Amino acid sequence: MSLPQQIRDESDFDQLPHNIPVSATIADIEEKKGFIDYYRFVVEVKTKGGGKYLIYRRYREFFNLHQILESKYSPEDPDRSSPNTCILPPLPGKIYIGNKREIAESRIPELNTYIKRLLGLPTWILLDETLRMFFYQTEQDSQHEPRALRRLRPQTRKVKTVITQKKDIFSSPRAEGTVNNQTGIFPESFVKIIKPLPDSDSEGENGGHTYSCLRCFLLTPSGIETRDVCVQEDLNIQPTYKDLLFRMRNVFKVDDIAVNYRDPEGDLIRILDDEDVQLMLKEARGQQGKVNRPVNQFPWELQVTMSSDFSVYNTEP
Repeated sequence: MSLPQQIRDESDFDQLPHNIPVSATIADIEEKKGFIDYYRFVVEVKTKGGGKYLIYRRYREFFNLHQILESKYSPEDPDRSSPNTCILPPLPGKIYIGNKREIAESRIPELNTYIKRLLGLPTWILLDETLRMFFYQTEQDSQHEPRALRRLRPQTRKVKTVITQKKDIFSSPRAEGTVNNQTGIFPESFVKIIKPLPDSDSEGENGGHTYSCLRCFLLTPSGIETRDVCVQEDLNIQPTYKDLLFRMRNVFKVDDIAVNYRDPEGDLIRILDDEDVQLMLKEARGQQGKVNRPVNQFPWELQVTMSSDFSVYNTEP
């Protein structure tokens, strides 16, 4: 008899592994400036064995979890359940219009109720792999330092710790450019600040923010426009196609565009969906080490073209 079947038959909570999450509470929300700006929920998770840790999840991750669990366990007839089904708690619906912070704040009570009821379902549900992975603390979760946790502890006076370090000129902000096929650091008098860097208090090891750089190009008949876009994302993240398209429209202030990347042969490949993004990242990883890039720059680049311009593609076999 499988472990889920045994637990379902005996309804014995004591048989659950000690690392199974049994309760969780939303401690705060945090804004993240990624390819699109969004808020994510800081969730404190407690396990059966007494462990406690923090995870960071977006609403879309709650939504995806709920859809998967519904496909697995919701009965076809809500009035008639079977041993392999159960009635899931309702998830707060999507909101498409409004202030992002206000929407995130308003969702906290409803999501807390959802989490409480979800983890209060029959014990065999708690062994579901998708549910366990949702509440599992990833390496990225464990490395992130929360900023406030307003709903777990009272506000206290913040004491700023000043750490004096030897200044490294190569870690300081600087401008790089290419002239006559040579790349180097530009003098200040030759540089125009288009967008200032974030304040130092919100960056670095103590601030908890990590900015990665995406190099992107707008290809037009009149020339090539180059932009470096800073986002608060890990270099290994796989963004969605919609997020990339949305960000490029904002960066270049053009709506009718297509997003592309260059394959190892140098040909432009148009991105149409998330699978194309995954292929772009896979090919970029295969080229790592062959191209010199700054340590905080994504190993892939975006080539933006007009959506109606197909002359940029190599049609030869």
